[in-house]
Amino acid sequence: MNTWGIEVMLDCYACDKSKVSDKTNIENFARELVERIDMVAFGEPWVVEFGAGNKQGFTLVQLIETSNIVAHFCNDSGDGYLNVFSCKDFASHDVVAVVEKYFAPTSVKINRIPRNAEPSNE
Repeated sequence: MNTWGIEVMLDCYACDKSKVSDKTNIENFARELVERIDMVAFGEPWVVEFGAGNKQGFTLVQLIETSNIVAHFCNDSGDGYLNVFSCKDFASHDVVAVVEKYFAPTSVKINRIPRNAEPSNE
């Protein structure tokens, strides 16, 4: 990897609403994802439900030794938004596989972005 790190962002459309609104399912997802992408968790996953209207849902924060995993799930639509950032490389398809197992989205949009803090030419 020629960058500081990688950020993988998933936009997950129309997940199983019963799964995105289940705190225990989200905690188990975080634990399996950390293991699947060969990271080391720093503490337990933090999962909190908040928000209003169609934005209400659970937010997940899981610190890992090489950075973090953050997600928000919308109870109303079943949509989910996940970011995995790490200075240790990992496979995007492994993240998608765990998301599909735990949340069964109708579709997943993947963005994989190299991160580097070098000055820009702008």
